[in-house]
Amino acid sequence: MRRLLFVAATAFAAALGATSGVAVSQDAKMSFFVTSVGSGKGADLGGLKGADAHCASLAEAAGATGKSWHAYLSTSAEDARDRIGKGPWFNAKGVKIADDVASLHSDANGITKQTALDEKGEAVNGRGDTPNRHDMLTGSKPDGTRIADQTCGDWTMSGADGAAMMGHHDRTGLDDSAAAKSWNSSHASRGGCSQQALKGTGGDGLFYCFATN
Repeated sequence: MRRLLFVAATAFAAALGATSGVAVSQDAKMSFFVTSVGSGKGADLGGLKGADAHCASLAEAAGATGKSWHAYLSTSAEDARDRIGKGPWFNAKGVKIADDVASLHSDANGITKQTALDEKGEAVNGRGDTPNRHDMLTGSKPDGTRIADQTCGDWTMSGADGAAMMGHHDRTGLDDSAAAKSWNSSHASRGGCSQQALKGTGGDGLFYCFATN
């Protein structure tokens, strides 16, 4: 009888996932993801407040509740590494990304194209895919500290002015340099902060979200 109930419950969960778009394989301890969509306004995210709200909204829609979410973004007054809690962090499949802030910003972190999943547990296009979406907005140096002039006006600009430092979630670029393989500090946007400018180098206005609790 118990087995029959289990099978029925499993079938119901699968059907619910198929109709609601929620990834039923998502691990309950998810505390890290790449946004599946950006703001649609380039690097104008509504500042840190708007970016954090975007993380929370995507997480809630995917069924991840009861957590506080912050975007991994530096500003002229704040470092991304100080915004994301203490860790550890896990993706939507339960795979550990890093134990703490120090390991996240070292070669020991587990961020790759296979692990840097979106909030629904789905892979995000990288270099070699069409379209390429591997540029992640960060405004940060490799150690997670700010680059004051590369945050697109602290994430409020969407025009031809300014620039945003970005990382590669798939850890690949045009060469084998450390920058090309950096998840958080690969290169600045070219041509401004607009959606078109971000797409021009292989991005889509996406960024990382971390649970702070």
